[in-house]
Amino acid sequence: MSNLKTSADLRHLTSQEIDILKANRNTAEDWQNILVKDGFNAHLVQNCQFLGTVHIGKLEDTPLQAEGLKVPVGLFNATLDNCQIGDNVAIRNVGFLSHYIVGSFSILFNIGEAFVTEKAKFGHGYLEADEDEDDRLWIELANENGNRAILPFEGILPADAYLWSRNRADKKFQQALIRLTDQLKQQQHTQMGQIGEHAVIKDCRVIKNVKFGSHCLVSGANRLDNLTIQSSAEEPTEIKEGVELINGIVGYGNSVVYGVKAINFITGRNVKLQYGARFIQTFLADNSTVSCCEVLNNLLFPFHEQHHNNSFLIATTVQGQANIAAGATIGSNHNSRAPDGEIFAERGFWPGLCSNFKHNSYFAAFALLAKGNYYSELNIQLPFALVSPGEKNNEIYIYPAYWFKHNMYALARNSWKFKKRDKRVHKEQPIETDYLAPDTVEAMFNGLQILQKAISQAAGKNLSAQQIIDQQKSLDAELKVTLDDFVYHGLAHVLKPAQGFSIYYQMIEYYAGLALYKILTGQEIDSFKALKDYLQTNLTPYFRRWQNLGGQLVPEDSINALKEELASGKIDSWHKVHQRYQQWWQLYPQQKISHAVHSLLNLYQISLNDFSVELLKDVLQKVVVISEELSQNAFKSRQKDYTNPFRKITYENDQELVSVLGRVEDNSFLIELKEETTNMQREINKIIQELQ
Repeated sequence: MSNLKTSADLRHLTSQEIDILKANRNTAEDWQNILVKDGFNAHLVQNCQFLGTVHIGKLEDTPLQAEGLKVPVGLFNATLDNCQIGDNVAIRNVGFLSHYIVGSFSILFNIGEAFVTEKAKFGHGYLEADEDEDDRLWIELANENGNRAILPFEGILPADAYLWSRNRADKKFQQALIRLTDQLKQQQHTQMGQIGEHAVIKDCRVIKNVKFGSHCLVSGANRLDNLTIQSSAEEPTEIKEGVELINGIVGYGNSVVYGVKAINFITGRNVKLQYGARFIQTFLADNSTVSCCEVLNNLLFPFHEQHHNNSFLIATTVQGQANIAAGATIGSNHNSRAPDGEIFAERGFWPGLCSNFKHNSYFAAFALLAKGNYYSELNIQLPFALVSPGEKNNEIYIYPAYWFKHNMYALARNSWKFKKRDKRVHKEQPIETDYLAPDTVEAMFNGLQILQKAISQAAGKNLSAQQIIDQQKSLDAELKVTLDDFVYHGLAHVLKPAQGFSIYYQMIEYYAGLALYKILTGQEIDSFKALKDYLQTNLTPYFRRWQNLGGQLVPEDSINALKEELASGKIDSWHKVHQRYQQWWQLYPQQKISHAVHSLLNLYQISLNDFSVELLKDVLQKVVVISEELSQNAFKSRQKDYTNPFRKITYENDQELVSVLGRVEDNSFLIELKEETTNMQREINKIIQELQ
């Protein structure tokens, strides 16, 4: 099976070197099959057995150090079978090392066995020529029945997984993705396992068919089987203490530690799996953490957080920026007659403690679910809403736009912290972290339609948007508004529907006003006429339908065009698909600004020709007012931790509370938010004064 290549700088052993090796208790099937580089020191090879062909690089009398380990360069107490050893490698106490290329300056210490079999695929989903479809490795995402499964490969991005797991009725498209993956076999496949330069692998029992990137640290693993572990000097990956990983692709900069059990999985960049997590048939995208809990059959987008031992997540697509609370039993097919249910949650999904949900359910962006048992399927179409269980099993309460009013600190801080916690050196997949973006704004437009219709029905007459805003308090006090398509065979009681409508309206104005502010400050525009000329020249089409592709927002029209090009064979490699993602990202900033301006025109039901300097001033002034309100709401929602008397009962006095929690006035995020808000308000007021 060996496919070692003999390079020009290798030579056969001299008779003197063979004598030294024999004297140091080394044996070989055939000394002629041991090739070395100049600089090889036979004295640094002791008590080793060589099987087949073995290549050895330079060995210099110097120690290698890593993770508190100091090991002399050389080969000691090891059996090597058809291996290629780089320069200045330390291999000590390795029971069996077979068919591996070991990079220079690596340490292999106390390993039971590390070997590669004839048809090793290192966690990839492609097939050999003599294999049939049953031999493929599939990752069964999003649904327990396996019918959203994808093929894993090195370099797969969250957007790839999402596109593949959806669009299941398009057979040509699905076959095209399989074809692209099989093409990778020629580019990536080798019969030899690889251990990158400066890698450290120690105290491991069984390693089978694993490819290790450079600078990775593996310590105390029980079993590693059929894996590609991506790692580099810039983004090293660590795998430590009692871990068992089988059939997977591990992303760059990962930390997989302390008893994790993972089978049939993919992780993105800067992912943490910790503390006994059970992780099966799942893709966990960039900048995410899963700790302790059970996670099966899921597609989880970037910035997914799940930390608690008694929570589990099964058969879902969660589109990122989510936080799964302890005891949240989201999933399993126990409420169905077959394992084919699934939950789809857009970004910002926050279920409460010990919440139970029934498949199938859908949650709009930034859905906050209060603690409780939800006995019926849910279709939560209002974004930024708080959902609570009702008095009856098939009823709920829904509070639209709750985040903006009562949880602004968490909402604003999340967008802030996501940017700071993005530790990826190479950002292959762009991620939108702003809570105001085309996807959430379009959801708010949908929310306006839903609420306007429901409020009008409850009032017994058609009410305009302005009437709802003007009569907000009286409408909320007098009307009982319900929605019958949010709960299966049940009702959703809407809390403060007119307030929610008004806040959606204001936030769309705010979104558009921020975009206009960016244009005015980012371009050389010194008059309203110049602004209008700029808009007429530079506005891109008004895309109403967007999709979240693994954290990257893309107009649906662009995705449909990509699917057609893939199905037709015009795009014939994953590399070209990934290039298209980057092209989309280059277009996105202008598309987002254009979407914001179009959203304002749509909200006001006017054309660009109707846009006036008075209207611009009004919108900018609203940005000043709304930004101040949002800043104050963020402060108030954090301040509750200091003013709630029950939050104080564990402290002897206010001084101890401050010693433990710090002062709210010293909160770094709130300070930064206040400074940014004040600076923006100052600039906007100056712009308003100068506009003509």
